[in-house]
Amino acid sequence: MITFKMAYRNVWRQKRRTLLTVLTMMGGFVLSSMAVALSDGAYNFVIDLFTRTRLGHIQIHGRGYLDKPTLYNTVSDYESIGRQVDSLSGIVSWAPRIYSAGLASVRERSAGVRIGGIDPARETEATNFDKKITKGRIFSDSDTLETILGQGLAEALGAEPGDSLVILTQGADGSIANDLYMVAGILDSGDPLSDRTAMYLRLGDAQDLLVLYGRVHEMAVVIEDIEEVDHIAAMISNAIDQPDLVVEPWQVFAASFYNAMKADQQGTWIMILIIVLIVGVGVLNTVLMTVLERTREYGVLRAVGVRPAQVSRLVIYEVVVMAIGSVAVGLVLALGLNYWLSQTGIYYGTTFTYGGVEFSRVYGEMNVRSYVIPALTVMISAVFVSLFPAVKAARTLPARAMRTH
Repeated sequence: MITFKMAYRNVWRQKRRTLLTVLTMMGGFVLSSMAVALSDGAYNFVIDLFTRTRLGHIQIHGRGYLDKPTLYNTVSDYESIGRQVDSLSGIVSWAPRIYSAGLASVRERSAGVRIGGIDPARETEATNFDKKITKGRIFSDSDTLETILGQGLAEALGAEPGDSLVILTQGADGSIANDLYMVAGILDSGDPLSDRTAMYLRLGDAQDLLVLYGRVHEMAVVIEDIEEVDHIAAMISNAIDQPDLVVEPWQVFAASFYNAMKADQQGTWIMILIIVLIVGVGVLNTVLMTVLERTREYGVLRAVGVRPAQVSRLVIYEVVVMAIGSVAVGLVLALGLNYWLSQTGIYYGTTFTYGGVEFSRVYGEMNVRSYVIPALTVMISAVFVSLFPAVKAARTLPARAMRTH
């Protein structure tokens, strides 16, 4: 305790040097906090966009469907399962889907397509499907057979709203299925690769075409809080309690996207490492200079019986006092800046559309880790860089130090 009090008093002996050191560590803390906040904000934003507007946060499939998708591996009685899902807390909506492949033709042009059967009302509620229409309209309430094409597929077929399209595929009963549809609209999902083959039908029309009455391949579930995805997936699995069905969170059915996002997030740690190195060099330079200037003082302490370990602790405690002060002041600044980032964000300089949603800013996220990680980083790095000066001070020889001017 006495050593700590001495360290606190020593810190204020050179106010200007202490202030510069504190400002260096405080700057490192604030920059690290903003880096984590922006990284988490961008990371969660992209994940939420990718899952909420396309795949859903949770999906229900027949067991083995994700490993080997087939026309015959389906979910029966999906409406009953949907009612069970709706009864759970934390659920926003769910949407049934059917998938198949076929050959589509418009006039003299043909292209391979991925047929997607959707419930327009539920898909709009779950993934804002209607906002992705760039030409034409969403499905009407009439009995007319209609389709919506991905933008890339429409360009390949030379199709426009109002054109007729012929589809050729295979039904679940082994029959050759074909029919004539009117192009109602053209869609931009935000994924050009997917839009090159995407063809959407009403769920009932797709079930008729593919002979999959009352069955679907997938149920996409959107939840309120993506952080609760594992918990809610377990709740859904327990609620439906069907061993032939699997309930998977987005990290499983979008594993490649998840791994790519995790790899991209590692860039934040590189940025923090660079900040720590800059802060560490600044602190090391200041503390080492202080130790060299106070050689005579350390020699006197050693001469009156102060042990080397106590001298080392004195130097380290001085750095810890400055680090605590920098974190305390930096926390106030970081709270204000991160709040501003979470509300106002940083303007991209332009506006772009993805998945039917317009974006012009990247926002930060107010969370505990954006303060805990920088605080630990500053404290640990400060203590680490103080070890060398502390050891140097502890090795001071009293006789030689007393002759130092």
